[in-house]
Amino acid sequence: MKLVRNGKMSFLQPSGLEDGIVAGFSARNGGVSRPPYNSLNLGLNTEDHLPNVEGNRSTFARSFDLQPHQLLTVKQVHGNDLLIIDEPNLDLTHFLSLEVDAIVTNQPDIMIGVLVADCYPVLLWDSRKQVVAAVHVGWRGAANGILKKVVNAMQQHFDCQPAELKAAIGPGIGAHKYEVDRPVRDAFRKGSGFWSEISTEIRLGHWQLDIGLSCRLQLEQVGLKVNSIAQAKECTCCHPELLFSYRRDNGKTGRQIGFIKLSK
Repeated sequence: MKLVRNGKMSFLQPSGLEDGIVAGFSARNGGVSRPPYNSLNLGLNTEDHLPNVEGNRSTFARSFDLQPHQLLTVKQVHGNDLLIIDEPNLDLTHFLSLEVDAIVTNQPDIMIGVLVADCYPVLLWDSRKQVVAAVHVGWRGAANGILKKVVNAMQQHFDCQPAELKAAIGPGIGAHKYEVDRPVRDAFRKGSGFWSEISTEIRLGHWQLDIGLSCRLQLEQVGLKVNSIAQAKECTCCHPELLFSYRRDNGKTGRQIGFIKLSK
């Protein structure tokens, strides 16, 4: 992925995007929020001054020639429910309070996104079927198999074939900065997520966890081709100049966005 400048803001852009697909992962600069939310904080659920967040979201949307109401995020709750938008909606604001962790749509000129600050944003698209998805993956989502659920929904609702899907895994917290304990281990063992492949025990009852690798392995498991999955190398915790990190900043931080849009 490469860092691209777009107006006042910058974003990490996956390589090989087809015509008609706009996608990426925002950086933290180019907005108006003050520390510790400086500067392009897009998270409505933070303690940042709301007019600043709304201004940042407007700046972000307009940099892609969209009106602010065309940027859709939802209320993420670390579950595995998803929102499917398969018909035109003149007003997207009623979706903002929905408690879901993924959005799937075949509607053009809606920029869908997930907000993160250590969790992993994952984008999926099928350029032939003209379907896109944005998924929020924390450890709970990984353990509960949210990516498999999203790919299945794309297949069932829009006839997307997993082997034809492409994906981009955005920046999240690296395993070297992410330590978990037994309840997380137990959740993975009861669910999915490739616990043995993504965990390294560092002392009794504590593991380093690679959620990014879990995302990749789960996408491969449901049928995506290895060379169709791009992954950012940046760790959110290690790049304070570029990315927000909840763990690094003790919860007082902003949110970046993983975003994707179909163009007409």
